[in-house]
Amino acid sequence: MRLALISDIHGNRHALEAVVADAGEQLVDAWWALGDLVAIGPEPVRTLELLANLPAVRITRGNTERYVLTTDRPPPHPPQVIARPELFELYGTIQQSFAWTGGAIAACDWRPWLADLELEVRSRLPDGTDVLGVHASPGRDDGDGITPHREAHELRREMDDACAQLVFAGHTHQPTDREVGGVRAVNLGSVSNPITDDLRASYVILHSDRHGHHVEHRRVGYDRDAFLKVVARSGHPAADYIASFQRGEQARFPAQRPGAPTPST
Repeated sequence: MRLALISDIHGNRHALEAVVADAGEQLVDAWWALGDLVAIGPEPVRTLELLANLPAVRITRGNTERYVLTTDRPPPHPPQVIARPELFELYGTIQQSFAWTGGAIAACDWRPWLADLELEVRSRLPDGTDVLGVHASPGRDDGDGITPHREAHELRREMDDACAQLVFAGHTHQPTDREVGGVRAVNLGSVSNPITDDLRASYVILHSDRHGHHVEHRRVGYDRDAFLKVVARSGHPAADYIASFQRGEQARFPAQRPGAPTPST
């Protein structure tokens, strides 16, 4: 069995198509998509249309699905803006960004589909390994999540609630592969909106049979210039912020560091 695991697509159909093509060449049988599917990107509906039709796909929600469907928002919140008026422009952009995505989703009747997404997905591999997939960490769609640099005792405390030997997550956009307290904690990285100095789409293939399993981290290039053109003509209120990821301006971490995996491509 070959299971492709992706997260943090952020409405980037170009990057998702590249990942789907690469996974097809690897003869992937099924898919898990672990949240942050559409917000902070220019093509939420076209992205969902591709995601929903992947073979044997299971999909979880992320924190940005919550923002799109509810009045919840990331900081800054109104009391912070009142205390620091210089945050008002950022606050306004965040409100407009999630409202824009929410409007696109509602106009094409995808809200009920998003609202029905699970928080977690689980499976048992042919070798008996229990696997959990979640956006951030067991039982949560946000928080500090799985990263290479988190203190082991902090990460172990979160993994104690996994009830699994293998945990996959996204959220932090930082590819990670660590053993903590008998649990292998794997971060898929992000299909879009990279924050490492490797701007390619990042995902994982889980190979398994009754004899064992193997986690393969992969990176896939795509036409970022074509994607930037889509961003520019989308009318998205945070278009320049989205484009800044593609220009490498949001890179805050080296791709290769302790706790980060070496990708296969």
